[in-house]
Parts: sequence; C-alpha cells; structure tokens
Amino acid sequence: MRLSGRTSITRRLTALFVIASSAVLLALGLVVASSVEKHFEDLDMEVLVGKMELTRHDLALLQSQDDLIRFGQQLNHSLVGHHGLEVMIIGSNQAVIFATPNATFAPGLVSASATQNPLHPMLWTLGQQTYRAIAAELPTGINREVKVFVAVATDIAHHQSYMRSFLQTLWLFVAGAAALTGVLGWVAAKRGLAPLRAMREQTQAVTAQQLSYRLPVESAPLELAELAQSLNEMLARLEEAFRRLSDFSSDIAHELRTPVSNLMTQTQVALSRARGADDYRAILESNAEEFEHMARMISDMLLLAKAENGLVVPNRETVDLATEVRALFDYYDAVAEEKGLRLSLQGDGQVSADRLMLRRALGNLLSNAVRHSSANTTVQVTVSSSPEAVSISMKNTGEPIPQEYLERVFDRFFRVDPSRQRSSEGTGLGLAITKSIVLAHGGTISVASNDHLTTFTLQLPRAA
Repeated sequence: MRLSGRTSITRRLTALFVIASSAVLLALGLVVASSVEKHFEDLDMEVLVGKMELTRHDLALLQSQDDLIRFGQQLNHSLVGHHGLEVMIIGSNQAVIFATPNATFAPGLVSASATQNPLHPMLWTLGQQTYRAIAAELPTGINREVKVFVAVATDIAHHQSYMRSFLQTLWLFVAGAAALTGVLGWVAAKRGLAPLRAMREQTQAVTAQQLSYRLPVESAPLELAELAQSLNEMLARLEEAFRRLSDFSSDIAHELRTPVSNLMTQTQVALSRARGADDYRAILESNAEEFEHMARMISDMLLLAKAENGLVVPNRETVDLATEVRALFDYYDAVAEEKGLRLSLQGDGQVSADRLMLRRALGNLLSNAVRHSSANTTVQVTVSSSPEAVSISMKNTGEPIPQEYLERVFDRFFRVDPSRQRSSEGTGLGLAITKSIVLAHGGTISVASNDHLTTFTLQLPRAA
C-alpha cells in the first residue's frame, strides 16, 4: 500500500545526490570563473601599467609647451597595433591635451580617479562599451609644478563575451550533470535499498501461524544486520507471547471443561425426577465445591497472567523467614499429624519481599511437600544466609520426580502422576504461582530429586 504525502527514501537520496553534485559543480565553476576573471584583469593591468609608465617617461622628456603639442603625435605612433587601447591626457585646467579617437571619457571622471585612486583598476562605460582603466597625475619635464592627468583604458568586450560564454556553458553543464547525477543516484539508491525491499518481502511471510520464521542476518548488509537482528528478537518475543497465550487458552479450557461437565451432569440428573430437600441440598453442596474450585483456578490463572506480563509489583518489606515458616507449620500441623509427618526448621534469615506473596509461595511448597511425603518421615526446611541473598530449601522424602519431568514441574497444570490430573487437592497451579512470585522478587527457584528425596530451593534478595 502506498502512503500519500510521504517521500520515499529513493527519492530523498536522489534529491540529495542532485543537490550535492550541483552545489559542488557550481562552486567549482564560480571559482574557475573568478580565477579566469582575475587572470584577464592581470593581463589588462600589465598592458595598462606598461603604457602608463611609457607615458610617464615620455612626459618627463618634455622641455616646452611645443614639445607637449608634438607629444600627442609621438604617442599616437606608440599606440599603433594596440587595438582597443585608449589614452587620454588632461591638463590641470580640465582641457584635453591628447585623446585617442574613442577616448571620450569625462575630464572630471579622469581627474577625480587620478587624484583619489591613482593606478587603481576601474570599469568605465562609454555607450555600450566597457573599459578597464587606470588614471594617474603625472609631472612633465617642462616644469615640476606642471602636471597632467593621464587615463589609460582597454576595451574588455572580448573578455566579457568570453565570460558570458563560459557561464552559459557552466550552467548547461551543471544542468546536464544534475540530470545525469539524478539518474545515477536513483539507480544507486534503488540498488542500495534492494536488501531493504528483500527484507520487506521476507517479513510478509510472517503470520500468526509462522512466527518461527527468522530473517537471515548473515546475508544482510552491515547497516541492516542490526535491524534484522532486532526484528528477529521481536519475532522471538511475539512467538513466545503467542505460545503462552495459546497454552493459557488450552490449559484453562482443558481444566474448566471437567468441572463444567460435572456441574451440567449433576444438574441434569437433579432435574431428571423430583427429589427431596436433602437430595437437592447435597447436589447444591457438590456444585458449590466445583464452583469454589473453578473460582480458585480462575484467580490463580489471573495471577499467573499478570506475573508473565510484569504486572505483579511486590510491596516490599523486611520479612523474617523463620517466623513465616513457623506460622505455616501451625497451619499444616493437623494434616502432617494425620500422616505421621514431622515438620522441622533450621536457620534464620530476613529478606526484602511482599509478606503475603512470599507466604503464599512458601505455603504452596510446604503443601506440595506434605502431600507427596511418605508417612512417618520429616519435612525439613533450612534457611541459610549469604552476603547477597537468603536461601530456603524444603526437603521431603517420598517418590522421586523422574529426571525428564524436573524442568516441567513449574508448568501450569503439570502433574507428574497422571492419576492426579483431577484431584480435589489443588488446581495444578501452585508451583507455577510459586515460581512467578519468586521471579517477581528478583529471585530464583530450582528443584532436585533423587533417592526418594526431593528438594526445592529458593534464593531471594537479602534485606538491607
């Protein structure tokens, strides 16, 4: 889909190529034009200064007014062959003593230039002709007090014609170069952006059903390799999120199917014939248990969903682990006594944690240990401290967990014994919730099982 009002990268790069090349060519052309103009000025000044020196020398040889009159004829002879060169000599009374045929400069202009800017190059215009000229006040040999104003000028029409032609050629060349650069820039940009278009085509293959696809990083240019890597990491996160969402939906649908089915069956049976008040009460009590089980499961699933998305924020305080474990011992003492279990605590330590969340995590572990311990054994809880963290280990003796299941015991609804898949003892989310609570506190949890001894170990940040 093409978005209106937006310029493609190819067009932008092409425009930048054209602007940059045009600017460089224009700057180079103006430098060359300025150098050529300066060269012409130097050539003209060489001629003008030479004629001015010649005139100065001849004026110094004059002895009388008659010599000054004959000086004009002599100067005419010296100018033979110098086309476009004009000389004008003016007396102190602004009278023209000598002037070449085209030297019709204003006497006031000559005298003012000779007085204010002697030998300084100037541009004078006569009609449509432009001259480069210099003027100076020179003494004569007649009397040192008698001075004349001399102006020497040369026609620069051919220079101006050359510069006009040069600038016209320059503009045409810049326009042609800009057009050529635009074409070449467009081709280069298209070829340079080909990997980006290939990446776009590759990403179109990614769908909700194909999130495992990854962009090839090795074949991407260096400038796009980081982008490809970032996209691959994003796809990995999306794949993981979709997987969790799919597992969540599948798990909750699977686990809710049985209690809903039980409720429907019991209700249909109850409605199949007339019953007494006691029968209806028994059916309602059974339904209430199923509803309680479903409510507990939904609450646990919501907690897990929040934890997986980083929405569980512990309200930290300093918690004494020994106190919390003893409180849990009191709660599970009756159940343990029925199985002949002994609950033992060793060590002490304080952690920075949310008291209620930590109590729930430890309660889940203790409930799991009591439920799966062999009769007449000991459930051992050990608390040990290090400078950075506090470790809590909970050991129970009973049937070991197979090694292939150790990595899955913290998964939702996973039970090692398939026969326990529909036990009323829990929702199958206890260990998953425990792991989420520990991770939310920045801790770790692990499990080891061998020789009829199963050990769950938690590590939590130590209280300051």
